[in-house]
Amino acid sequence: MQNEGEFLAGYDPAAYPSMAVTVDVVALTIRDGRLCVLLVERAEHPFAGRRALPGGFVREEALDVAAMRELEEETGVQLERVHLEQLKTYGNPGRDPRMRVFSVAYLAFAPSLPEPESGSDASGAYWVPVEEATGLAFDHDAILADGLDRARSKIEYTPLATAFAGDEFTISELRQIYAAVWGEELHAGNFHRKVLSVPGFVESTGETAARGGERGGPKPKLYRAGDARLLHPALLRPTREDDVR
Repeated sequence: MQNEGEFLAGYDPAAYPSMAVTVDVVALTIRDGRLCVLLVERAEHPFAGRRALPGGFVREEALDVAAMRELEEETGVQLERVHLEQLKTYGNPGRDPRMRVFSVAYLAFAPSLPEPESGSDASGAYWVPVEEATGLAFDHDAILADGLDRARSKIEYTPLATAFAGDEFTISELRQIYAAVWGEELHAGNFHRKVLSVPGFVESTGETAARGGERGGPKPKLYRAGDARLLHPALLRPTREDDVR
C-alpha cells in the first residue's frame, strides 16, 4: 500500500474536472441618506461593459484576504474600519461561461467610504443606490439580493448598524441608518425609545452634538456602540412587526 507521500507524488489533478474559485464583495455604505453598493464596470470579457460586484480569482491566499485585495485592486477602496463577513458560496453550473467557477461572496459594511477609482480589469467603479443596481453580470443580481437580505435582517438582532456610523453618533443619525438600510421611514420617538430599551446596544458618551436637533431645541446626546453582541429585544422592521402580530 502506498504511503501518503507516494500517493501525492503520483496524484494528477488533470484527471479531475477543471474548476476555479473566485471571491465577490457586496460592499455597502450610506451616501446622502441612501444605501449604496460598490459596483465596477467590467473592462474584459465575459460581460465586457456590464456592471458587476468587485471580485476576482483567488490566489495562494486566505479567502478574506482575497476579498480585500480584489476590492482594493479594482476600486482603490481600502477596508480599514469595516465589518467583513462571509455571505454565501455560489456554484451553479453555467454561472460563468468560461469554466466551472465557485464564488465565495463577502458582505462588507463601512461608514463614509471614499469615491472609488477603477483599476485592474475594471474600466469604471462607482457607488450606486441599491435600488438602481440591476442587470449585473454573472449571477451578481442574486448575490446582491442575498447580501441585502442579510444586512436588513442582521441589523434587527445585532448592533451591526453601528458599523455604518462613526465612533460617536446621535440616536437620530442611527435612525437614519436603519431607515436607509430597511428602505422604510421610522417614527422618531418610537425608535428612540426602542434603542434605549435594548441593554448594551448603545452607551452615552456624556457629550452632546455640536448642533441642535432636527427640529431645533437642545443639542442631542452623543452615543457610541455598546458591548452587546445580540439585541434583545430585537428591533423589527415596521413591516415585520405587522407580520409578527
